[in-house]
Amino acid sequence: MGTRRFVLATSLVATAIAFFMLGAVHSSRTDAAIHATYDQQLDAIRTALAKAAHDDAEPTATTGRIARGRDEASLSPAGRAGIVAEVKRDLQREMGLMPVNLLRDRRSSFVELYAYDNLGKTNYGTAGYLGHGYFITVKHAVVALRDDDDRPNTRTITAVKVKYRGAEIPARVVDTGDADVEVHSGDWAIIKTRELDLPALHVNPAFAYDFADPIFRLGNDYSKGIILSTGYIGQRTANGLVTCLTDGHPGVSGGGILDQEGDLVGIPIGRMQGDYRFSFILPIRGEMLRRVPAYEPAIPPQTVVAEQ
Repeated sequence: MGTRRFVLATSLVATAIAFFMLGAVHSSRTDAAIHATYDQQLDAIRTALAKAAHDDAEPTATTGRIARGRDEASLSPAGRAGIVAEVKRDLQREMGLMPVNLLRDRRSSFVELYAYDNLGKTNYGTAGYLGHGYFITVKHAVVALRDDDDRPNTRTITAVKVKYRGAEIPARVVDTGDADVEVHSGDWAIIKTRELDLPALHVNPAFAYDFADPIFRLGNDYSKGIILSTGYIGQRTANGLVTCLTDGHPGVSGGGILDQEGDLVGIPIGRMQGDYRFSFILPIRGEMLRRVPAYEPAIPPQTVVAEQ
């Protein structure tokens, strides 16, 4: 009996030891499999890092900076400058802007204009330089036109001068339009003085004057010097003028209307009575330049008139 119990106990202990050994072996195999998996993942990470370093990838901080792509980094300085310039041009066109340096350059092409009459009065306006001593302005600034009430006009202009480097330089009228009153499609004039060291304006008679086109106005506001104003095109009038919303202060007549390229496309000529913001523009036409030698090639030969 005792022997049988001893054998049974021994069998139970042996069985327990066997199961324990099997569990230990299984656990070791499981741990080995897990470690192998970890090793594979680490190897994959090492491989990815090595490939990123080989591809010259740049680490990015948390400030929101975007790492440059391979294509951008491979651009030459000239290529990048070209892209930047193109983006700037697109933004300027879309927003109706002009580069500040271009506006500053164009400002020096306009001068203050003063006309003295036989009644002892002085009128002031603006003139734009066309080169070779020639300026374009409005006729009513340099020629005494009739009054609206049709009374006999006893006023005459005795002297016309432009302000250059702080001094008034005499000028003479060499050509005019057919206006006999102010704010008229023929209210333009060409005056001439000695050749001056001023940048000549580039004239663009082909400007379309489409609705809402942005324009830039330079003129001698209130005889306080050349001042910039901006505005937008309205519509054409029956008498050949164009309406716009830009400051029409006294003195700006004869100044310049510039497009976004900085070309001279018109002349500020007047305003609505009582409203300094509702202005009239006289578009540049080829006939206005018929007496300006620098522009003779652009004018039909039959309209060129020899200077007296």
